[in-house]
Amino acid sequence: MAIDLTKVRNIGICAHIDAGKTTVTERILFYTGKIHRMGEVHEGTATMDSLQEEQERGITIQSAATTCPWTFNDTEYKVNLIDTPGHVDFTIEVERSLRVLDGAVAVFDGKEGVEAQSETVWRQADRYGVPRCCLINKMDKMGADFNFSFSSILTRLGANAIAIQFPMGYGNDFQGVIDLFNMKAIRWSVEDDGQTMTEGEIPEEFLVDAQVWRERMVEKICELDENLTDKFLSDPASVTVEELKAALRKGTVALKCFPVLCGSALKYVGIQKVLDAAIEFLPNPTERNDVEGVNPRDPDERMTRPHTENAPFSALVFKVVADVAGTLTYIRIYSGKLEKGMRVTNPGNGKREIVSRIYEMHAKDRNALDSTGSGQIVAVVGLKDSYTGDTLCDNDEQIILERMVFPEPVISMSIEPVTADDRKKLGEALTTIRREDPSFRSNFNEETGETIISGMGELHLEIIRNKLVRDMKINVNVGKPRVAYRETIVGTAKDVRGLFKKQTGGRGQFGDATVNVSPITPEEAEAEELKMKDGVVFLDKISGGVIPREFIPSVEYGVRQAATSGIIGGFPMINVKVELVFGSYHDVDSSQIAFEQAGALAFREACMKARPALLEPIMKLVVTTPDEFFGNVSGDIASRRGSIVDSEMRGVTRLLHCEVPLSELFGYTTTLRSMTQGRASSSMEPLTYRLMPDRLKDEVLAKQG
Repeated sequence: MAIDLTKVRNIGICAHIDAGKTTVTERILFYTGKIHRMGEVHEGTATMDSLQEEQERGITIQSAATTCPWTFNDTEYKVNLIDTPGHVDFTIEVERSLRVLDGAVAVFDGKEGVEAQSETVWRQADRYGVPRCCLINKMDKMGADFNFSFSSILTRLGANAIAIQFPMGYGNDFQGVIDLFNMKAIRWSVEDDGQTMTEGEIPEEFLVDAQVWRERMVEKICELDENLTDKFLSDPASVTVEELKAALRKGTVALKCFPVLCGSALKYVGIQKVLDAAIEFLPNPTERNDVEGVNPRDPDERMTRPHTENAPFSALVFKVVADVAGTLTYIRIYSGKLEKGMRVTNPGNGKREIVSRIYEMHAKDRNALDSTGSGQIVAVVGLKDSYTGDTLCDNDEQIILERMVFPEPVISMSIEPVTADDRKKLGEALTTIRREDPSFRSNFNEETGETIISGMGELHLEIIRNKLVRDMKINVNVGKPRVAYRETIVGTAKDVRGLFKKQTGGRGQFGDATVNVSPITPEEAEAEELKMKDGVVFLDKISGGVIPREFIPSVEYGVRQAATSGIIGGFPMINVKVELVFGSYHDVDSSQIAFEQAGALAFREACMKARPALLEPIMKLVVTTPDEFFGNVSGDIASRRGSIVDSEMRGVTRLLHCEVPLSELFGYTTTLRSMTQGRASSSMEPLTYRLMPDRLKDEVLAKQG
């Protein structure tokens, strides 16, 4: 039986680490009847944090999916819910979840407001056009301030936030919330873990503030709708609650505004209203634009698929997990139907796949389905050649949906198996982890005999190492973390020839390519509408047939292969534009391999003439410290070649936004704690790559040998 997609919501819970999003999710699962006892993050019993590492650290590492029912206005809805990590090292989990969601609930700490990772997640949601509701959580926390947190959403995120609730008190005096639409006070019973909700009159002490906030809400909602604006200006009292909610829903779906609620997940306050808001204001799958893609046979031809079961099948793989029952592949179905045993096509690699089983997921548990369709998020078993970001579709009606963009790793370390048996198992284990985690890389260095693993941060690699030891029973020793440097050029070189000529009797080898190279940033490439792949733009400027068309891709392949190993330190080259401008060929001796070699030779020679340089990753570091330690912290930042780009006071606490080279930040958390008596905290995320000072560049290259 076809599912009514207007009764489906695909939403994610996302936030800065420790804002309380997993606790919010636990409460949602309890109130929707998916669990009968609430787990707690601080006790290591949260349902959605099923990994041992998550339970020990009290953080979410992988995005966990679950499906739960919710009744709103006497109608039952199906909510596909994803809880995502807040730690920056696991941003890829947030990225791939947002790619397939229709809406999200952004959770903010009621005392801290918008934090560093809040901004990162918000930008990711903006990029994928995901409508959001906001929950200002932890209103029971000492120092919580709704006004401050709400203002930080307006100013730091530049979001058109509209408060639809207001808290009754803060800290120990937090009593409940005020519904600004109906001007009612709502309280939750502690005795039954917040299951009983009662409405009443607003206490006099909160009435004036509530009236002020309601006026603001009505004005801001009316600004979203021209007809409502006219009605409001002529007779404000004539605007009904139903009209306000309809305009707010329309504005939220169109990303013109973001409804803001408040509560305390820990104290069981406000969570049912968050679910109501998700149903009332976030879009169902049919309200999203048709999903876009390209024709696999003609990448220049844009295609779309409507969100209906009558359209040809199309889905996107957004997560792959190794499981005892076989590899679990999580997919979002955008159009058509999927049945158990059905054959689907991966148009990216041309492989046909069989879906042997379909599951509706609930954290570690699952419910088997015979069929499903458009708008659903499910896990399937049976796929052997499909990975995160791949499209699955009908073989006769193929489409490639827009792929996800995965960040490049910024940190590496060597890893060495302890025994011969460990060595045998390590290669397969690393392949499995790479399938599961697109932000993880591993490679074997032939010269040193080392296996190098790379990721998004120290915690990321520590989790990988623990996974190998604990879950896969492979004993390994790890080296010290290393920075993932990059090479580039700062000058230009023109008409540099790469000639590959070999004659050994019989047929020889001949390839001849001439190139120009120059620096180019990703922003410049985008502005000039040039395709940059792995940091390199390749342009075919050949005219007159001096190189046959069939050998042009071979030259490009040779250039790109040469770029992966750099020319001065063995680091990948980025931000380089290569123009193939001239060449020659031999009727008999020219081949694809010969032109690959010619391309590589020309590229290396040209880059050596174009003043090669070394780039280092710069991190965006955010430090929250008591003001009394500002001098110590700022001096330490300067000693690490860092700079403070912004500083703001929040009560007696100072928030520092800094830019610091990654190489200077190993072990920073421990140092920060010791210089601030354990009272400061920090978070960091990759910002950009910048040129290294010559002295430090020479030191790095000397270590490389």
